[in-house]
Amino acid sequence: MRKDLVVVGAGPAGIAAALKAREKGVKDILLVERAERLGGILNQCVHDGFGLELFKTALTGPEYAQSYIDRLEKEKIPYLLNATVTSLTPGKTLTIVSPQGLLEVSAKAVILATGCRERTREMIHIPGTRPAGVYTAGCAQNLINILGVLPGRSVVILGSGDIGLIMARRLTLEGARVLAVVEILPYASGLRRNIVQCLEDYNIPLFLSHTVVDVKGSKRLEGVTIAQVDDPFKPIAGTEKEFVCDTLLLSVGLIPENELAEKAGVEMDSVTAGPSVNEFNETTVPGIYAAGNTLQVHDLVDWATLEAENAGEQAADYIHGGVSGKRRFRISTGHGVRQAVPQYYSGEHDVLLSLRVSVPFRGKTLAVRAGEAVIKKMSYAELNPAEMQRVKLSKDEVKGTRGLSVSIEDG
Repeated sequence: MRKDLVVVGAGPAGIAAALKAREKGVKDILLVERAERLGGILNQCVHDGFGLELFKTALTGPEYAQSYIDRLEKEKIPYLLNATVTSLTPGKTLTIVSPQGLLEVSAKAVILATGCRERTREMIHIPGTRPAGVYTAGCAQNLINILGVLPGRSVVILGSGDIGLIMARRLTLEGARVLAVVEILPYASGLRRNIVQCLEDYNIPLFLSHTVVDVKGSKRLEGVTIAQVDDPFKPIAGTEKEFVCDTLLLSVGLIPENELAEKAGVEMDSVTAGPSVNEFNETTVPGIYAAGNTLQVHDLVDWATLEAENAGEQAADYIHGGVSGKRRFRISTGHGVRQAVPQYYSGEHDVLLSLRVSVPFRGKTLAVRAGEAVIKKMSYAELNPAEMQRVKLSKDEVKGTRGLSVSIEDG
């Protein structure tokens, strides 16, 4: 089978990328989704807050997804469900296991929009027994919102990521008692609005600089022990607190799904765990693009959608004979900046930088430099790792530069 464009993943990013490519004149598109329905993770996100940027109103996850699914159906863009891409070559040949059988598809361009998976207990080495009742926050969200099953009655949540915060509220509304949210860092990992709306409004305590040091129970979880940690994140003896509970939820980070990108020989960013891309969302392999949470974990689905639309537009240009982004200059991170996407730029187009700081800052300036020359400076009252910063650099600002650096400075 031959296709002009194959989009892997039919969540909000994948659907948006396919729609934008169709809008730009790509007729032969195939959308591949391993789940049994379109929409991705939004299907289980029944809370509102989606669409504030793009639709100027608060939608639930399914409402946001359905608005794009309706457009996809209207455009008659074909898609495969229950289909898994098992390999991707640098030549853009995909192997797909589907209900139709084993397919081999050769594409002119590929957009990866495969999203994230959650970190599990085994990845963070929680000591103790291995009873039932320990779930990732996303798994518990699926149990409640999709399957209608309450995973427990008395809950401790480890990690203050947005999914964990939202599940603290959801469990409370469903009649469970959330005893505590425990965060190993000295600051919360989720958005400030979720701290307020999901914890403070429901009087759920947040323990910063704490972690779970023991899990008790044989067949079913019976309790957990938490303790305060020091600067190297080692538990401090004598600070232990015991909680009697039947459920422990883990909200300890997301990992972009990028096995396909790695198989295709794409350069990966060790910090974001996603592909390295230029301002066109093109990876280091010409004709392979990445967008959404597979590229970097986003705060807002609206931003993931806009990023995917850029990938769809640029993939369409590539399919129609446009020049691949061969001229690549590096964007590096300096003091206080943990990650910056894109990692490369051509120097001939606008660049939209997505940044995260490494620790909270107050009253600092974010500076973009080309050597010693300042390209742009922006002052902030506060900067938090949980909140992505977006900085637009015009083509006039980056023209003639041969590399950029981004850092936090005084003044």
